[in-house]
Amino acid sequence: MNELVRVYVAQKRKITDGDKLAGRHGNKGVISKVMPAEDMPFLEDGTPVDIVLNPLGVPGRMNIGQILESHLGWVASRGWQIEGDDADWKRQLREIGADKAEPWTRTATPVFDGAHQDDVTGLIESTLPNRDGERMVGPGGKARLFDGRTGEPYKDPISVGYTYILKLLHLVDDKIHARSTGPYSMITQQPLGGKAQFGGQRFGEMEVWALEAYGAAYALQELLTIKSDDVLGRVKVYEAIVKGENIPEPGIPESFKVLIKEMQSLCLNVEVLSSDGMSIEMRDTDEDVFRAAEELGIDLSRRPNEGAMSVDEV
Repeated sequence: MNELVRVYVAQKRKITDGDKLAGRHGNKGVISKVMPAEDMPFLEDGTPVDIVLNPLGVPGRMNIGQILESHLGWVASRGWQIEGDDADWKRQLREIGADKAEPWTRTATPVFDGAHQDDVTGLIESTLPNRDGERMVGPGGKARLFDGRTGEPYKDPISVGYTYILKLLHLVDDKIHARSTGPYSMITQQPLGGKAQFGGQRFGEMEVWALEAYGAAYALQELLTIKSDDVLGRVKVYEAIVKGENIPEPGIPESFKVLIKEMQSLCLNVEVLSSDGMSIEMRDTDEDVFRAAEELGIDLSRRPNEGAMSVDEV
Protein backbone atom coordinates (compact mmCIF):
# COMPACT_ATOMS: atom_id res chain seq x y z
CA MET A 1 0.00 0.00 0.00
CA ASN A 2 1.49 3.31 -1.10
CA GLU A 3 0.97 6.30 1.17
CA LEU A 4 1.52 9.94 0.27
CA VAL A 5 3.13 12.14 2.90
CA ARG A 6 3.07 15.93 2.55
CA VAL A 7 5.29 18.06 4.74
CA TYR A 8 4.57 21.81 4.95
CA VAL A 9 7.44 23.96 6.16
CA ALA A 10 6.64 27.42 7.53
CA GLN A 11 9.34 30.04 7.60
CA LYS A 12 9.25 33.41 9.36
CA ARG A 13 11.04 36.21 7.52
CA LYS A 14 11.49 39.65 9.03
CA ILE A 15 10.25 42.35 6.69
CA THR A 16 12.97 44.67 5.36
CA ASP A 17 13.76 47.34 2.77
CA GLY A 18 12.95 46.18 -0.75
CA ASP A 19 10.24 43.67 0.26
CA LYS A 20 6.98 44.01 -1.65
CA LEU A 21 3.63 45.01 -0.16
CA ALA A 22 0.22 45.44 -1.76
CA GLY A 23 -3.25 46.70 -0.92
CA ARG A 24 -6.52 45.33 -2.31
CA HIS A 25 -6.86 47.77 -5.20
CA GLY A 26 -3.79 46.97 -7.31
CA ASN A 27 -1.72 49.39 -5.22
CA LYS A 28 1.58 47.55 -4.90
CA GLY A 29 5.10 48.73 -4.13
CA VAL A 30 8.31 48.03 -2.27
CA ILE A 31 9.40 49.30 1.13
CA SER A 32 11.88 52.13 0.67
CA LYS A 33 12.84 52.57 4.33
CA VAL A 34 11.98 51.05 7.71
CA MET A 35 11.95 53.70 10.44
CA PRO A 36 11.69 53.46 14.24
CA ALA A 37 8.17 54.14 15.55
CA GLU A 38 9.33 57.34 17.26
CA ASP A 39 10.50 58.79 13.91
CA MET A 40 7.21 58.13 12.10
CA PRO A 41 4.68 60.93 11.59
CA PHE A 42 2.08 61.06 14.37
CA LEU A 43 -1.46 62.37 14.92
CA GLU A 44 -2.44 65.12 17.34
CA ASP A 45 -3.03 62.57 20.12
CA GLY A 46 0.47 61.12 19.63
CA THR A 47 -0.56 57.98 17.68
CA PRO A 48 2.17 57.18 15.09
CA VAL A 49 1.16 55.94 11.64
CA ASP A 50 2.33 52.47 10.58
CA ILE A 51 2.92 53.00 6.85
CA VAL A 52 3.39 56.11 4.71
CA LEU A 53 2.28 55.67 1.09
CA ASN A 54 3.34 57.89 -1.81
CA PRO A 55 0.32 59.85 -3.11
CA LEU A 56 1.74 59.63 -6.65
CA GLY A 57 0.56 56.00 -6.68
CA VAL A 58 -3.07 57.15 -6.94
CA PRO A 59 -3.38 59.36 -10.07
CA GLY A 60 -1.49 56.94 -12.34
CA ARG A 61 -3.69 53.90 -11.71
CA MET A 62 -6.81 55.89 -10.71
CA ASN A 63 -7.71 53.30 -8.06
CA ILE A 64 -9.63 55.60 -5.73
CA GLY A 65 -10.91 52.55 -3.85
CA GLN A 66 -7.79 52.55 -1.67
CA ILE A 67 -8.61 56.07 -0.43
CA LEU A 68 -12.26 55.21 0.24
CA GLU A 69 -11.14 52.05 2.06
CA SER A 70 -8.88 54.09 4.34
CA HIS A 71 -11.74 56.54 5.09
CA LEU A 72 -14.21 53.75 5.85
CA GLY A 73 -11.56 52.01 7.96
CA TRP A 74 -11.09 55.18 10.00
CA VAL A 75 -14.87 55.53 10.51
CA ALA A 76 -15.07 51.90 11.70
CA SER A 77 -12.18 52.44 14.12
CA ARG A 78 -13.77 55.53 15.71
CA GLY A 79 -17.44 54.48 15.69
CA TRP A 80 -20.28 56.78 14.61
CA GLN A 81 -23.50 58.42 15.71
CA ILE A 82 -25.87 59.59 12.97
CA GLU A 83 -28.13 62.56 13.68
CA GLY A 84 -30.92 63.77 11.43
CA ASP A 85 -32.71 62.11 8.56
CA ASP A 86 -31.83 64.35 5.62
CA ALA A 87 -29.91 61.93 3.36
CA ASP A 88 -30.56 58.56 1.74
CA TRP A 89 -27.54 56.93 3.35
CA LYS A 90 -28.72 58.02 6.82
CA ARG A 91 -32.17 56.54 6.20
CA GLN A 92 -30.63 53.29 4.88
CA LEU A 93 -28.45 52.92 7.98
CA ARG A 94 -31.40 53.61 10.26
CA GLU A 95 -33.45 50.92 8.51
CA ILE A 96 -30.83 48.26 9.28
CA GLY A 97 -30.24 49.56 12.81
CA ALA A 98 -26.75 50.86 12.07
CA ASP A 99 -27.34 54.54 12.85
CA LYS A 100 -24.82 54.27 15.69
CA ALA A 101 -21.84 52.03 16.31
CA GLU A 102 -19.12 51.62 18.88
CA PRO A 103 -15.41 52.05 17.99
CA TRP A 104 -13.82 49.11 16.11
CA THR A 105 -17.13 48.01 14.61
CA ARG A 106 -16.69 45.55 11.74
CA THR A 107 -17.92 46.93 8.42
CA ALA A 108 -18.15 45.57 4.87
CA THR A 109 -19.24 47.12 1.60
CA PRO A 110 -20.11 45.16 -1.58
CA VAL A 111 -17.82 45.54 -4.59
CA PHE A 112 -19.15 48.15 -7.09
CA ASP A 113 -22.44 48.32 -5.18
CA GLY A 114 -21.52 49.64 -1.75
CA ALA A 115 -20.87 52.97 -0.05
CA HIS A 116 -20.57 55.99 -2.32
CA GLN A 117 -18.26 58.94 -1.76
CA ASP A 118 -21.03 61.05 -0.20
CA ASP A 119 -21.89 58.21 2.20
CA VAL A 120 -18.27 57.90 3.34
CA THR A 121 -17.86 61.67 3.70
CA GLY A 122 -21.05 61.86 5.77
CA LEU A 123 -19.88 59.02 8.01
CA ILE A 124 -16.53 60.77 8.61
CA GLU A 125 -18.45 63.84 9.82
CA SER A 126 -20.51 61.56 12.10
CA THR A 127 -17.58 59.79 13.80
CA LEU A 128 -17.50 59.83 17.59
CA PRO A 129 -15.20 62.51 19.03
CA ASN A 130 -12.27 61.56 21.27
CA ARG A 131 -12.16 62.25 25.02
CA ASP A 132 -11.20 65.86 24.33
CA GLY A 133 -14.35 66.28 22.24
CA GLU A 134 -12.41 66.61 18.97
CA ARG A 135 -12.37 64.74 15.68
CA MET A 136 -8.78 64.35 14.45
CA VAL A 137 -9.84 63.61 10.87
CA GLY A 138 -11.85 66.28 9.08
CA PRO A 139 -14.74 65.84 6.60
CA GLY A 140 -12.25 65.40 3.73
CA GLY A 141 -10.64 62.41 5.47
CA LYS A 142 -7.45 64.34 6.17
CA ALA A 143 -5.71 64.92 9.49
CA ARG A 144 -2.98 67.16 10.84
CA LEU A 145 0.23 65.14 11.07
CA PHE A 146 3.48 66.00 12.84
CA ASP A 147 7.03 65.11 11.84
CA GLY A 148 8.29 62.40 14.21
CA ARG A 149 11.88 63.72 14.14
CA THR A 150 11.28 67.45 14.60
CA GLY A 151 7.81 67.53 16.16
CA GLU A 152 6.80 70.23 13.69
CA PRO A 153 3.41 69.90 11.92
CA TYR A 154 3.43 69.25 8.17
CA LYS A 155 2.34 72.15 5.99
CA ASP A 156 -0.71 70.41 4.49
CA PRO A 157 -3.24 67.96 6.00
CA ILE A 158 -2.71 64.31 5.05
CA SER A 159 -5.19 61.46 4.48
CA VAL A 160 -5.08 59.03 7.41
CA GLY A 161 -7.06 55.82 7.79
CA TYR A 162 -7.02 52.04 8.14
CA THR A 163 -6.54 49.69 5.17
CA TYR A 164 -5.55 46.08 4.63
CA ILE A 165 -1.90 45.79 3.57
CA LEU A 166 -0.65 42.38 2.39
CA LYS A 167 2.91 41.12 2.39
CA LEU A 168 3.76 39.46 -0.93
CA LEU A 169 6.17 36.61 -1.60
CA HIS A 170 8.56 38.84 -3.59
CA LEU A 171 11.27 39.22 -0.94
CA VAL A 172 14.46 41.11 -1.68
CA ASP A 173 16.67 38.41 -0.12
CA ASP A 174 15.38 35.92 -2.70
CA LYS A 175 15.81 38.33 -5.60
CA ILE A 176 19.23 39.87 -4.96
CA HIS A 177 21.64 38.74 -7.66
CA ALA A 178 24.94 39.72 -9.26
CA ARG A 179 26.85 38.38 -12.26
CA SER A 180 30.41 38.54 -13.55
CA THR A 181 30.49 36.81 -16.94
CA GLY A 182 27.98 34.14 -17.76
CA PRO A 183 25.78 32.62 -20.46
CA TYR A 184 24.69 34.66 -23.49
CA SER A 185 21.66 34.25 -25.76
CA MET A 186 22.58 32.36 -28.94
CA ILE A 187 20.86 34.80 -31.34
CA THR A 188 21.15 38.27 -29.78
CA GLN A 189 24.40 37.55 -27.90
CA GLN A 190 22.97 39.49 -24.95
CA PRO A 191 23.22 38.02 -21.44
CA LEU A 192 20.38 35.71 -20.43
CA GLY A 193 17.80 37.01 -17.98
CA GLY A 194 16.95 35.84 -14.49
CA LYS A 195 18.73 34.64 -11.40
CA ALA A 196 18.13 30.97 -12.25
CA GLN A 197 20.05 31.34 -15.55
CA PHE A 198 22.83 33.37 -13.88
CA GLY A 199 21.69 36.18 -16.14
CA GLY A 200 22.44 39.88 -16.32
CA GLN A 201 20.49 42.86 -15.04
CA ARG A 202 17.92 44.19 -17.50
CA PHE A 203 18.62 47.82 -18.36
CA GLY A 204 15.29 48.92 -19.78
CA GLU A 205 14.04 51.93 -21.67
CA MET A 206 13.26 53.98 -18.57
CA GLU A 207 16.71 53.32 -17.11
CA VAL A 208 18.21 54.56 -20.37
CA TRP A 209 16.15 57.75 -19.99
CA ALA A 210 17.58 58.22 -16.49
CA LEU A 211 21.18 58.06 -17.72
CA GLU A 212 20.35 60.31 -20.67
CA ALA A 213 18.86 62.87 -18.26
CA TYR A 214 22.14 62.96 -16.33
CA GLY A 215 24.24 63.09 -19.50
CA ALA A 216 26.10 59.88 -18.58
CA ALA A 217 26.97 59.11 -22.21
CA TYR A 218 30.00 56.88 -21.58
CA ALA A 219 28.21 54.78 -18.95
CA LEU A 220 25.28 54.35 -21.33
CA GLN A 221 27.51 53.38 -24.26
CA GLU A 222 29.31 50.84 -22.07
CA LEU A 223 26.01 49.27 -20.95
CA LEU A 224 24.71 48.97 -24.50
CA THR A 225 27.90 47.58 -26.04
CA ILE A 226 30.78 45.96 -24.15
CA LYS A 227 28.63 44.96 -21.16
CA SER A 228 26.00 43.45 -23.43
CA ASP A 229 26.24 42.27 -27.06
CA ASP A 230 29.37 43.82 -28.56
CA VAL A 231 30.92 40.38 -28.98
CA LEU A 232 34.38 41.46 -30.09
CA GLY A 233 34.45 44.51 -27.82
CA ARG A 234 33.76 42.65 -24.59
CA VAL A 235 36.65 40.26 -25.24
CA LYS A 236 38.99 43.09 -26.25
CA VAL A 237 38.09 45.04 -23.10
CA TYR A 238 38.98 42.02 -20.97
CA GLU A 239 42.23 41.72 -22.90
CA ALA A 240 43.01 45.40 -22.34
CA ILE A 241 42.30 45.13 -18.61
CA VAL A 242 44.52 42.04 -18.26
CA LYS A 243 47.37 43.69 -20.18
CA GLY A 244 46.93 47.06 -18.44
CA GLU A 245 46.18 48.89 -21.69
CA ASN A 246 43.60 51.56 -22.51
CA ILE A 247 40.07 50.25 -23.07
CA PRO A 248 39.35 50.28 -26.83
CA GLU A 249 36.39 52.00 -28.49
CA PRO A 250 33.17 49.94 -28.41
CA GLY A 251 32.19 48.16 -31.62
CA ILE A 252 28.86 47.32 -33.24
CA PRO A 253 26.32 45.50 -31.03
CA GLU A 254 25.17 42.10 -32.25
CA SER A 255 21.53 43.21 -31.90
CA PHE A 256 22.14 45.80 -34.64
CA LYS A 257 23.44 43.06 -36.94
CA VAL A 258 20.40 40.91 -36.11
CA LEU A 259 18.15 43.86 -36.99
CA ILE A 260 19.88 44.26 -40.36
CA LYS A 261 19.52 40.52 -41.07
CA GLU A 262 15.81 40.67 -40.22
CA MET A 263 15.32 43.62 -42.56
CA GLN A 264 17.23 41.81 -45.30
CA SER A 265 14.98 38.80 -44.78
CA LEU A 266 12.08 41.10 -45.74
CA CYS A 267 13.82 41.69 -49.09
CA LEU A 268 15.05 45.15 -48.08
CA ASN A 269 18.47 46.16 -49.39
CA VAL A 270 20.01 47.55 -46.19
CA GLU A 271 23.50 49.01 -46.29
CA VAL A 272 25.53 50.45 -43.45
CA LEU A 273 27.37 53.65 -44.41
CA SER A 274 30.30 55.31 -42.68
CA SER A 275 30.37 59.05 -41.85
CA ASP A 276 31.97 59.76 -45.26
CA GLY A 277 29.26 57.76 -47.12
CA MET A 278 31.32 54.61 -47.75
CA SER A 279 29.57 51.24 -47.49
CA ILE A 280 30.70 49.15 -44.50
CA GLU A 281 30.77 45.38 -44.75
CA MET A 282 29.16 43.78 -41.67
CA ARG A 283 31.42 40.75 -41.52
CA ASP A 284 31.26 38.06 -38.89
CA THR A 285 33.62 38.66 -35.99
CA ASP A 286 33.57 35.15 -34.54
CA GLU A 287 37.10 34.36 -35.73
CA ASP A 288 38.55 37.51 -34.10
CA VAL A 289 36.67 36.78 -30.89
CA PHE A 290 37.85 33.19 -30.57
CA ARG A 291 41.41 34.20 -31.47
CA ALA A 292 41.51 36.87 -28.76
CA ALA A 293 39.82 34.58 -26.25
CA GLU A 294 42.22 31.75 -26.97
CA GLU A 295 45.22 34.04 -26.38
CA LEU A 296 43.76 35.04 -23.00
CA GLY A 297 42.86 31.47 -22.06
CA ILE A 298 39.10 32.16 -21.94
CA ASP A 299 36.73 29.30 -22.75
CA LEU A 300 33.78 30.76 -24.69
CA SER A 301 32.02 27.44 -25.20
CA ARG A 302 28.69 27.19 -23.38
CA ARG A 303 27.36 24.32 -21.37
CA PRO A 304 24.88 22.11 -23.29
CA ASN A 305 21.45 23.73 -23.89
CA GLU A 306 22.52 26.95 -22.18
CA GLY A 307 21.00 29.93 -23.93
CA ALA A 308 19.79 27.65 -26.73
CA MET A 309 16.31 28.04 -28.17
CA SER A 310 13.93 25.40 -29.38
CA VAL A 311 12.64 25.28 -32.95
CA ASP A 312 9.24 26.55 -31.75
CA GLU A 313 10.81 29.57 -30.05
CA VAL A 314 12.85 30.45 -33.13
